[in-house]
Amino acid sequence: MTVWRHLRAIGLLPVVVTLVVPAIIVWRRGPVAVRWELAFLSLPLISLGLVLVVWTVSLFATVGHGTLAPWDPTSRLVIRGPYRHVRNPMISGVLCILLGEAALFGSLPLLLWFAAVFAVNAAYMPLVEEPGLRRRFGEDYELYQAHVPRWLPRVRAWDPNQEAD
Repeated sequence: MTVWRHLRAIGLLPVVVTLVVPAIIVWRRGPVAVRWELAFLSLPLISLGLVLVVWTVSLFATVGHGTLAPWDPTSRLVIRGPYRHVRNPMISGVLCILLGEAALFGSLPLLLWFAAVFAVNAAYMPLVEEPGLRRRFGEDYELYQAHVPRWLPRVRAWDPNQEAD
């Protein structure tokens, strides 16, 4: 697993979604002031999002032996860290960053971008990603899917080694 594989996937996916497109949206609006009165909301959201994205990319590399990119997926099912609470923590991280950016700039267009990213992922996950994961990982993924929610995290981490939930 090369660093280049991960950098390419990170650069093409979360960086474009959380930095490039928002920068273009903000730039097209002209001069925009940072809404520091909303920093109590925006900075924790952005920080949480960054932590989730970095953590999940790291887990994909070390546990899953793959990247976050659909063209270079993991070869092992990742059920560690935040994946024991929610099935899509990387997308949750990206959404936290986008929501934080929308608040930081007080930007309705950024809020609409957040909604568009969520809508695309809300359709993509059940229609494309989850069937692919079922094909690749079979019963292991079906058991995981039955116990860990797609978007709203479980309070208590799911332990795949325990019989009961």
